[in-house]
Amino acid sequence: MRPAEAEPANDQQPPAPPRAVTHRRRTQVVGAAAALVAVLLLGVLTWRVLATPEPPSPADVDRAVAAQLEQARKQEAATPPEATHAYQMITPSLVTVTTEQPGAQETLGTGVVVNEAGAILTALHVVDGATQIRLTFTDGSTTGARVAARRPDQDIAVLLPDRPPGVLVPAVLAGPPPIGDEVFAVGNPLGLLGSLSAGVVSGVDRSIGTAGGGRLTGLIQFDAAVNPGNSGGPLLNRAGQVVGIVTGLANPAGEKFFSGIGFAVPIATAGGAAGGPQQ
Repeated sequence: MRPAEAEPANDQQPPAPPRAVTHRRRTQVVGAAAALVAVLLLGVLTWRVLATPEPPSPADVDRAVAAQLEQARKQEAATPPEATHAYQMITPSLVTVTTEQPGAQETLGTGVVVNEAGAILTALHVVDGATQIRLTFTDGSTTGARVAARRPDQDIAVLLPDRPPGVLVPAVLAGPPPIGDEVFAVGNPLGLLGSLSAGVVSGVDRSIGTAGGGRLTGLIQFDAAVNPGNSGGPLLNRAGQVVGIVTGLANPAGEKFFSGIGFAVPIATAGGAAGGPQQ
């Protein structure tokens, strides 16, 4: 007999491939991927909508303008006007010059400290012929003085104090300003101590006659108000630097008050009398 052929251990048939299950899983995966893409697309669209700024409203514009104006106002308040700055710069260097003339007549002028040795520039006609010279510094101290140098052709005198104050603050000197530039005259006009007046340079290289019959040349012409008591005081530029020494004013009517035109000796010329470079 032929050996019996081997038969399966049981009568069940092998299971069919899980086609339905595989198709279902593929569908789930595709659906999940589509949902993920949709979520990502929605997120991107939402981000773009949120990231796009809206145009400013009129109220926003008004607030921005108001903020800029307030900032400009604060900056302007923190920056002093040029005249104030110039005055603050020169004040420590100012000197009031009081003289006694023959016959006990007292005259008043102005001077300015120009070096650390205490040399003071003023107009020669302020101290010319004086029997006594008295200086008053901005710290309130007073002392006598002597004339150390004279320049009649420039109406410039150099004074040295008998007792300099504890602290000397020389003025900062500068070259001549151009026509049209703003200038400030500081002095003691009509006895009004420490006064400032403002104007512009009206001309350069001017010449005027003097009471003694001489002539001053190379002067700065300006229209800042000056009166008796301003003589010898500084003419300043906008930075508070000394550009000239006030020497006189136009006097066509023979009066001693300001008539619209003043004159100053350029500091490059006047400084030579005090040992500085002369132009």
